[in-house]
Amino acid sequence: MIESIKKSAADMQKKRPPKLLKQLLSGLDYLGSDEHTLVQKAYAYSSVAHEHQARKTGEPYIVHPVGVANILSELHLDKEAIAAGLLHDVLEDTVINEDLLLEEFGEEVLSLVDGVSKLDQIEHSDIKHHQAESFRKMMLAMVQDIRVILIKLADRLHNMQTLSALDQTKQIKIAKETLEVYAPIANRLGIFNIKTALEKEGFKYAYPYRHKVLSSALRRKLGNQKRILKKISTRISKNLNKHGIDHTIVAREKDLYSIYTKMKRRHLPLDKIIDVYGLRVLVNNAQDCYQVLGLVHETYKPIIGKFKDYIAIPRVNGYQSIHTSLLGPNGTPIEVQIRTKDMNRVAENGIAAHWKYKASSNKDTSPQIKAREWLATIKEIQGATHPEEFLESIKVDLYPDKIYIFSPTGDIYRLPNKSTCVDFAYAVHTDIGNSCIGAKIDRQQVPLRTVLESGQTVQIITSRYA
Repeated sequence: MIESIKKSAADMQKKRPPKLLKQLLSGLDYLGSDEHTLVQKAYAYSSVAHEHQARKTGEPYIVHPVGVANILSELHLDKEAIAAGLLHDVLEDTVINEDLLLEEFGEEVLSLVDGVSKLDQIEHSDIKHHQAESFRKMMLAMVQDIRVILIKLADRLHNMQTLSALDQTKQIKIAKETLEVYAPIANRLGIFNIKTALEKEGFKYAYPYRHKVLSSALRRKLGNQKRILKKISTRISKNLNKHGIDHTIVAREKDLYSIYTKMKRRHLPLDKIIDVYGLRVLVNNAQDCYQVLGLVHETYKPIIGKFKDYIAIPRVNGYQSIHTSLLGPNGTPIEVQIRTKDMNRVAENGIAAHWKYKASSNKDTSPQIKAREWLATIKEIQGATHPEEFLESIKVDLYPDKIYIFSPTGDIYRLPNKSTCVDFAYAVHTDIGNSCIGAKIDRQQVPLRTVLESGQTVQIITSRYA
């Protein structure tokens, strides 16, 4: 069987590339033509191995691996990652084994395919445990090679784009898992293109009614706003040209799921969300960003309290940009983001934008350093005794507005950010809160007003005379 696959794959490589492969190769123009050979070989083996399989959509199975490889090509990943994207399902679903992959594609591609396959093999009856276990495996895979997680994210995204073929129960389950697990990982790694795409599909299937209502309300709001955006954009551009600043202005629309979460988090109606539509100004260097900010504020009045400088203080996932909100014509609020082209590339592709796979580069940008620091912390957490405990520990990084505190017996309590020892005492039990007289954090005596940090173990000292 293996020999016949090798022969069929070799024959396929001699023929003219099929349309699917041509389309994929046209997106790989950043790779050398000699590097295309490995990708063509991976396509041939994947195509032959999945030959008699079809997807739930009725399409030939090869459409899925090629879809995954296309998403990875948008992140400009190397030839090994693209090949692994094409082969990511062969170990699970076909007769191709590890020995054949090693022989034909080498250790690096085998390691990536094996890493992705291991994430897919986890089957437990207990759903919560199942999710935690797969989450843990993902994190551990990340530490070994970040490309495994990028392939997994691409795999999930392509599956989400074809989710309509499944029944509604499965759609809702997969969509919620996407919103709770995969999108936050993409966000944490700063890959906003994939994060936004996952949230867009996830929201549509997890909450179809809310999606429909919000979508139609937004369409009604859009008509008038587009004209105003054009007017503001032209005026700002004229001012920047006058001062000789090389720039590009693009109109941007906040994605539906972000609007939904903001409305939910802040208990606001849609008409109170001011950054639904906005402008992004791209310039050549950080100095220009601050000059543009001054000129933008000169053109339109800024809204007080709506200014954030993520260039001076980048977000934890490496994102950099200046955000300001302006009062446009007729008092219409418009959000403007100002960043360099380099910052924009990092904002869209995150960790994948500058990632060096072969060796640590001396030119590490801050997103790379931050991502590596995060991956290093995962190594420390991976010793957690139970998958659910690991899931709770790791969510600290994915959901920074909450903190996770351990009791001396190992129970995990989720508290709002900036909680104190007293808040923890009440979270455990009202009686403990009422009778607390002291606290220990990681066995060190501290005042009760001490603000807690994620991952700490807190012991509350009580007295019946309190």
